[in-house]
Amino acid sequence: MSTLTARTYLTPEAYLAWERKAPFKNEYIKGQIITMSGASRAHNLITMNIANQFYNQLVARGCEVYAGDMRVRARPTDSYFYPDVVVVCDEPRFEDDTFDTLLNPIVVVEVLSRTTAAYDRGEKFEHYKQLESLQEYILISQNRVCVERYLRRDTRWIRTEFRELDNVLPLASIECEVPLRAIYRRVMPDAS
Repeated sequence: MSTLTARTYLTPEAYLAWERKAPFKNEYIKGQIITMSGASRAHNLITMNIANQFYNQLVARGCEVYAGDMRVRARPTDSYFYPDVVVVCDEPRFEDDTFDTLLNPIVVVEVLSRTTAAYDRGEKFEHYKQLESLQEYILISQNRVCVERYLRRDTRWIRTEFRELDNVLPLASIECEVPLRAIYRRVMPDAS
């Protein structure tokens, strides 16, 4: 979840210096700071469930999985985001030697809430599309069983939706399959 703060323009460099000292997370779009708010129980469970599934399937392949706190920079728009889960399988590239801002994710996952769904599907996705490395963008509803996968095919993004707990989310870019039952474990009553 996020909210736009007071309209004060910051350069990307000023944002990054300020953000590294801030006691809470903030995203950055076009010079504007977007304050991140806390997450619900369902949001946290879904985030950890899918991160755990990725980690277990990718650990032997040298990929890295980050949940919640790895900042991603989208260029050329010079925007910064904190995806709920991010995967990198090539050698990770970072903004600088602080190693807290990833430049080359292959998969980005956002867990939707009623207040962030339109933003995550719209403006945020437009910025993520600028990442040449990004191959799959995953949106997960926390209020109902619904997972959307956007798969890059050249310059197009192909959308597939999964709505049943018995469905399996295929991730072609990282050669993983994640059962929706595992994503929604302890979130949906019949997904335990």
